[in-house]
Amino acid sequence: MPNSILTLFEVAELLKVAPKTVYTMAQRGGIPAFKVRGQWRFKQGDLDNWIEEQKVAVRAQVPRPSPQKRPASG
Repeated sequence: MPNSILTLFEVAELLKVAPKTVYTMAQRGGIPAFKVRGQWRFKQGDLDNWIEEQKVAVRAQVPRPSPQKRPASG
C-alpha cells in the first residue's frame, strides 16, 4: 500500500540495515522521513520512490566497459 506509514524499525527491516543506520540517514536527510511527536516515520510511497532513485544513481556511477579495440590487420 503506497500510503502506509512505517516506523523506523520497519524501514530498517525492509532495507536490511540496523535501526541506527536508518535513524542517522533520517537525521541527515538521506532518506525521506518525518517526525510524529519526536518519532521518525516513513511513507511507503516515498520510500519506494527513494529506492528507485538510489538504483538510478548507482547505475549512473558504474563505469561502463569500453568497446574492445580490434587489432589492425595488415
